[in-house]
Amino acid sequence: MYKISINETPLFLFDSKDLANANAANEQNLVLHYKGKVKLILQSVDMLEKSQRLDSITIHSSDYEKLVADFESLYKIIEAAGGVVFNTKGEILTMYRRDSWDLPKGKIDKGETKEVAAVREVQEETGLQEITRGPLLCTTYHTYKNRKGKRVLKPTYWYHMTTQEMEITPQTEEDIELVCWLDPTLFLETKRPIYKTIWEVVVAAMG
Repeated sequence: MYKISINETPLFLFDSKDLANANAANEQNLVLHYKGKVKLILQSVDMLEKSQRLDSITIHSSDYEKLVADFESLYKIIEAAGGVVFNTKGEILTMYRRDSWDLPKGKIDKGETKEVAAVREVQEETGLQEITRGPLLCTTYHTYKNRKGKRVLKPTYWYHMTTQEMEITPQTEEDIELVCWLDPTLFLETKRPIYKTIWEVVVAAMG
């Protein structure tokens, strides 16, 4: 199964043999059979980009590898990495940028590993230096359009991290207005503007 967030709505790609694990088809959750015509994928993507009226779209195929390859062929893929950083009080490092609460992350540079990029991005965006990287928590996928109007698919690899440092400084050139330590449970329960993928990452970090 492959879950991609498009305009805050999930698009699921499924192998047909695993369709029993997908959302049941109804007015809010479309389930579509892919027979090899990329137009079906494009129509689904367009629908999600233009509206948030649906709860999800599921596309399934008996040739799952072709389905995934055809979907990814529509996008430029830019990989990123980041982390959920815990301090000694059990609080997580959060940030506010571009009208939403977020976690530190950024593009993986050429020749750089996911693990190295994740720590570097956290250091650059928050001012922390002493960071211990733990295991991979999860990978999220979301899409957007770049300045030239081309569709971009961004896989982001999220790691569990810890630090004993408390002083943090926002990287303002990356449009980060604020960085702060917050209790993860309160962060999730408070009505804050937050992307669904970020919410899911924090849930994964809490185990």
